[in-house]
Amino acid sequence: MKTTSMNRSVTVLMTALMLSGAMTACKKKKEVVATPPPSGETEVKVECSGPEYFTNDKVFRANNLGESMDQATSKKKALANARADLASAINTQIKGVIDNYVNSREMNNKEEVAERFEGLTREVVDQKLTGTKTICEKVMKVNATGNFKTYVAIELSAQDLLAAYNERLSNDERLRIDYDYEKFKETFEAEMNKLK
Repeated sequence: MKTTSMNRSVTVLMTALMLSGAMTACKKKKEVVATPPPSGETEVKVECSGPEYFTNDKVFRANNLGESMDQATSKKKALANARADLASAINTQIKGVIDNYVNSREMNNKEEVAERFEGLTREVVDQKLTGTKTICEKVMKVNATGNFKTYVAIELSAQDLLAAYNERLSNDERLRIDYDYEKFKETFEAEMNKLK
C-alpha cells in the first residue's frame, strides 16, 4: 500500500513538474527588433554620452568633445566645452531655485535680492567649476586628418554646490538679513528632485 501511494505521489509530482515546464515553455519570448535608421542616415555613437551621463538630483553633469592636432589641446578644448555646458545648466537650475525662493519669501526689494543672488551664483559657479570631476574620457585619433578627438563627461556634486552657495550668501551682509538657509536648501532640493 505504501509503495502504491508513494508511486502515485511521485507520478503526481512528475506530472506537475512537466506541466509547469510545458507552461513556461509556451510563453512567447519578447524579441527586440532593431529598427534600421532612416534611408540616407547613419547612427553615430558619441563617446561619454547617454543616460548615465545626465544630470540628476545628486550631481550636475555635462559632456562634450574637443579636436586638435595636439592631444593635450584636444583635451583642454573638450574640458572647456563641457565646463561651459555645465555652467549653463547650473545657472538655469539655480535661476529656478532663486525665483522660487525669492517669491516664497517676504523680502523688501525682491528684484534687488534676486539680482544679488544671481550675481553670487555666477561667482560660485566660476569658483566650483575648477572642482569638477571627470567621469569619462576617451581619446580618439581621426584617421583621415591625424587629429586627436577627446570626449569627456564631467560632474559636480549638487551638495558641494549648495554648501559653496550657502557660504557665499552667509558672507554677504545685505543678503544675510533676508537669507534663510533651511528654506533655500528646501527650495534647492525641490528643484533638484525634478531632475530624477
